[in-house]
Parts: sequence; C-alpha cells; structure tokens
Amino acid sequence: MQNPVGSGPDPAVMEAINRGNRVVFFDVALGGGAEDGDGDGDEGKPLGRIKLELFVGDCPRTCENFRQFCTGEHADPATRVPLGYKNSTFHRVIKDFMIQGGDFLNNDGTGKTCIYGTSTFNDENLTAHKHDRAGMLSMANSGPNSNGCQFYITCKNAEWLDGKHVVFGKVLDDASGESMMTVRKCEAVPTKGGANQPRYPVRIVQCGEL
Repeated sequence: MQNPVGSGPDPAVMEAINRGNRVVFFDVALGGGAEDGDGDGDEGKPLGRIKLELFVGDCPRTCENFRQFCTGEHADPATRVPLGYKNSTFHRVIKDFMIQGGDFLNNDGTGKTCIYGTSTFNDENLTAHKHDRAGMLSMANSGPNSNGCQFYITCKNAEWLDGKHVVFGKVLDDASGESMMTVRKCEAVPTKGGANQPRYPVRIVQCGEL
C-alpha cells in the first residue's frame, strides 16, 4: 500500500535518493485539457502517478535537462515563461514497446528543445544502462547526439535500442506498484493512424520532484 498522507516519506523514494539519484513524478490523466469559460481546464480521468528514478551519477546532463522540465525551473529565454512537461501529452503509444512523450512544444513528436541554450544536446553514456526490461526511461532522438525534450518509457525489453538511445532512469515503484500500473494504463489506450497517436489525450496534468 502507498504511504498515507502524513505518514512519512515514501521508502522507495528515500532509497533512490540515498543511492545518490533524484526522483521525479508525472500525474497522468486520460482526456480533458479543454479550457472552459473561466480559464480552468478539465483534468480528465486520473490514471495514476508515475515516479521515475534518475541516474544522475551516470547521465548528469541528461537527468538535469529532464528534471528541470519536470519542475518547471527552466524558462523561455525570451518570454521567461516556464517550459516543461506539465500539460503535455504522451503523443505516441505502441503496445508491447513503449510510451513516448515530452514534446511540450508541438505535442506531436516534432518539437525539440533543451535547457542548454540549443535545440539539442549530445548523447551521454550510452553503455551504462540497457533497455533490458519494462520501465526503463530513455531519450527519444532522431540520430546520434540529437537529444532534446522527448523521452520514452519501455513497456518491455527493447535491446535493439541499446547504444543508440541514452537510458537515464527507470520507473520507481513502491509495494503498491502504482507507477508501472499507470504506465500499463497509458499503454492500453487505443491509438489511431500510422503515428500511433492515442485516440484520447494521455496528459501529464502535474509533475515535479519528490
């Protein structure tokens, strides 16, 4: 069971932090997002929380880029508007493979940006971790040294991606198994077209660091 509110820190999170890593989260909902007349958005149907342990010792630049997009710390240099994953979508879902998100610019897989003043940054430590099971967190790219803001979470092992994409974290579960169960709920959403776009938006309604 999850720790009730007020019962103390999540042991799984504390263990990850004690390993020297950082932990972030996504609260995910199905549908919603349309604003009504007073500017409030429909939150949709909650699917659960995905907690992610970031391997900061092995991939510090990749993890910091991802972490800041989770917390909203990074802002557009021109407008100073916070940039990040809140209210973005998982725009690509392939059952028995992965769920892909992070394109908060266009929400269709074409957007690229990073916190380092460029649209992309270089690969970092392609050999430390592998796509050897479900729940691995990895950078989406369009070839070598083209990392930006997009990422994916594996739904099973995908060894053919080893050495081509930076694996920089993993789904972190406590005894309840909520995080991976939430990934499975996202994986099960029906898709349409060749781009494997979910028929209903799979949205990150809140995110941050634990």
